[in-house]
Amino acid sequence: MENKETRRAILNYIERNSKANLGELAIMLGTDEITIANEIAEMEKEKIICGYHTLIDWDKAGSDMITALIEVRVTPQRDRGFDRIAERIYNFPEVTAVYLISGGYDLMVILEGWTLKGVSQFVSEKLSPIEAIMSTATHFILKKYKDHGTIMVPQKKAERMLVTP
Repeated sequence: MENKETRRAILNYIERNSKANLGELAIMLGTDEITIANEIAEMEKEKIICGYHTLIDWDKAGSDMITALIEVRVTPQRDRGFDRIAERIYNFPEVTAVYLISGGYDLMVILEGWTLKGVSQFVSEKLSPIEAIMSTATHFILKKYKDHGTIMVPQKKAERMLVTP
């Protein structure tokens, strides 16, 4: 298998299961564990693999955490575009993620683990005062059905009619 194909297969596998079993992955790809371990180490060094995360259903864990999606409209800066403003925002420790998006807004800012009041204070005291920010719109995740490719709600079992002879 070509190196590029091997890397893509490894990435697809570990993206769904960060607790990768190197032996299982090597068998699936028709290679050995050392090759897999070396490829993973090289991709970590090249920052292709940026980190490992565990997906937790905080509702089932009994936590009252919320996730807020904040759309931000900004005035891009000369010679820097959106990068400098995005950097200023993603450096706030409260911010989980920042994305440049298309549409009516420019940036999507994600906060997790907050209260409604905490999000409101973050927007009014930290985001809004940034000179280049023209407007924001805040949305709250009420229920997660699927997150990072994982279905978060119980699956209904297939209903079959009982057939007796």
